[in-house]
Amino acid sequence: MDMLTVDDINVYYGAIHAIKGISMNVAKGTITTLIGSNGAGKSTTLHTISGLLKPKTGKILFEDQDITGKAAHKIVGMGLSQVPEGRHVFANMTVMENLELGAYLRKDKEGINKDLTDVFTKFPRLLERKDQIAGTLSGGEQQMLAMGRALMSRPKLILLDEPSMGLAPLLVQEIFNIIKEINDSGTTVLLVEQNARMALSIADKAYVLETGKITLEGTGKELLTSEAVQKAYLGG
Repeated sequence: MDMLTVDDINVYYGAIHAIKGISMNVAKGTITTLIGSNGAGKSTTLHTISGLLKPKTGKILFEDQDITGKAAHKIVGMGLSQVPEGRHVFANMTVMENLELGAYLRKDKEGINKDLTDVFTKFPRLLERKDQIAGTLSGGEQQMLAMGRALMSRPKLILLDEPSMGLAPLLVQEIFNIIKEINDSGTTVLLVEQNARMALSIADKAYVLETGKITLEGTGKELLTSEAVQKAYLGG
């Protein structure tokens, strides 16, 4: 069953036609990835799904409900959260305060405490640094905090925008292991990622985006072995 359906969306920045008739599906319980070079429109696609941008035409369905052009906070309330590129933690607040802000739409105190425990289990480093000011964390720790904060809204679908950007190889592996873990515990994942090899290796479904258009789609394994993808994105 598809949790998310993007149907023929067109997005403009002023006169620039950034997204040109994209259609894609994200099946419930899966990891779907969107790969492509810089400027291909990957982040724009995520921003449009999460309500930060409005498409000029086309439709976006989340759990069969039309969310096209809905306010971003309402979309979060429906169970769709985004971890933005560049992390964007609240730098002057503590780790704990950042996590609590992730649950700002929730009223179930018991559930929030349980999810906090789950986040600290997934990211033990955040527990060690819970009273630390977020702006003083390393890049990898800030990425973990941004992911943990998004999980605090208890999303059904989490959008991850370039989670490995600027991280050391060892940390990249750790972040991808955590993405798998998040998915294994029942959250559907839509991942935008420059590290095509890592993204395709964990993806059930994958799309290649080039200059605002989807040019290839298939399973992660199929695209990993595709000659076109190897030449363009895997250095093969």
